[in-house]
Amino acid sequence: MTLLAVRELTRNFGGLIAVDTVTFDVAPGTVHAVIGPNGAGKTTLFNLITGIYRPTRGQVHLGGEDLTGFSPSALAQRGLSRTFQNLQLFFNMSAIENVMVGAHLHCETRLIPSLLRLGGMGESERVRANDARRLMADVGLESYVGAEVSAMPYGALKRLEIARALASRPRILLLDEPAAGLNPAESREIGQLIRRIVGEGVTVVLVEHNMRLVMEVSDRVSVLDRGRLLAEGTTAEIRANSDVIRAYLGTRSAAGGGGTADA
Repeated sequence: MTLLAVRELTRNFGGLIAVDTVTFDVAPGTVHAVIGPNGAGKTTLFNLITGIYRPTRGQVHLGGEDLTGFSPSALAQRGLSRTFQNLQLFFNMSAIENVMVGAHLHCETRLIPSLLRLGGMGESERVRANDARRLMADVGLESYVGAEVSAMPYGALKRLEIARALASRPRILLLDEPAAGLNPAESREIGQLIRRIVGEGVTVVLVEHNMRLVMEVSDRVSVLDRGRLLAEGTTAEIRANSDVIRAYLGTRSAAGGGGTADA
């Protein structure tokens, strides 16, 4: 069974091929990692799947529905959410307010009821605040419920972005470098959090450079190299793949492949 299906996804930037006919499936209830050397096209691939870039060619299907070229907000409404390698938080807001923003898809959006607090708006906000507190506790941030984002340490901010993404109630969550900049202990905690998220029914697609984390949490791994899918398999199969080893050691054959770029 497939939840996310990527089919021959391609993106050109002028004469550069950032992602070149990439195809893979993500099964529900799994952690599917996308790895590769710097410049392999991983972030561009995420941006194509999540609607930030439109593909030059290829399709993205979620739950059997063709969502190719849909906007990020339309994808979020259908259950696809993401985090970013570089933090995308509201630093002029509190931690709990950031998480509450993530639930906006499930809120009253009509102007007059919002302004006048009609139709149970006050109760709705209380429910959202309680849900945000629960999510913050779930990601280990219960002590930061009353904190301002600008005063929080970096490791806590990475967790806060995950909590905000979860507030949209996704079916599938794309995590872009969730362990970037974290120390080994924090990275282990992120790995435990990822597995807990999957245990609660959310499928995870992970881009990550921390290979220890990838190998500990992933069910399947897709390897990109110069924009193309180099290999795919279980963590054991990827560890033993000679092509993957050569790509990471920088001893690729000079044959094959045009210009590629990561964006």
